[in-house]
Amino acid sequence: MLNLWLHRVAKYSVISSLLLCSNWAMASGLQVSPISLSIQARENASGLTLSNTGDNVVHAQVRVYHWSQDETGDQLTLSRGLLASPPMIELNPNDKQLIRIIRAKAPPHGSGAVADSYRILVNELPIKSPDQKSGLQFALSYSLPVFVQPVGVVKTAPKLQWSTHVQPEGKQIKLRVHNSGNGHAQLASLSFVDTTGTSIDVHKGLLGYVLPGATMYWTLKTPPSALTTGGKFKAMINGTETIQDVTLDTSDR
Repeated sequence: MLNLWLHRVAKYSVISSLLLCSNWAMASGLQVSPISLSIQARENASGLTLSNTGDNVVHAQVRVYHWSQDETGDQLTLSRGLLASPPMIELNPNDKQLIRIIRAKAPPHGSGAVADSYRILVNELPIKSPDQKSGLQFALSYSLPVFVQPVGVVKTAPKLQWSTHVQPEGKQIKLRVHNSGNGHAQLASLSFVDTTGTSIDVHKGLLGYVLPGATMYWTLKTPPSALTTGGKFKAMINGTETIQDVTLDTSDR
């Protein structure tokens, strides 16, 4: 299974640490915009802009994977449902390049059709420059979500069912989120509000995605005792703060 999520922040923290130890460490200037795409059924293509804000030439590869989820988590498989053109680029300092993301198959259609999901992986190819005598070179990697909307649907939306499950040792809780809607859910800034109105931070930042028809699980660091009195989860879902009812299941999962 491939690591899906955007690695930029983590890699920059590593770069910052190593820069303290090496005068020759080199960081890339590869930038990608936007960080996600939604392609309407009537559209045949969309686009990404890759730019080089650094001082050295950047080489990058763009690949497309179909994205699904099962009981083990996120799964990526090589796909030609979307095509990236061009798939290989070379950027001089301050250059920009438009990458066209072309829909190569019919959009989802039919009764009960849901948005189709892909991931675009943009990987910098580390190439030692002629004037680089020594040191380390860091290659950035981006993983960008792409959603192809089904025919006849103006706007897709998730429909989520939340439940928590106490783990066998009684020290952890597993969160289960099922999506029966026709669109994805991006979950972030998760907190729990108990029946007294007290709010407990559960997970700051991005928690993950739940694709249409999928069920995802996360083990929470919050102790079970904090949730057993009942309450609701509060989360940013696709950028909007939302309150979600939750049921506590004492069975294992």
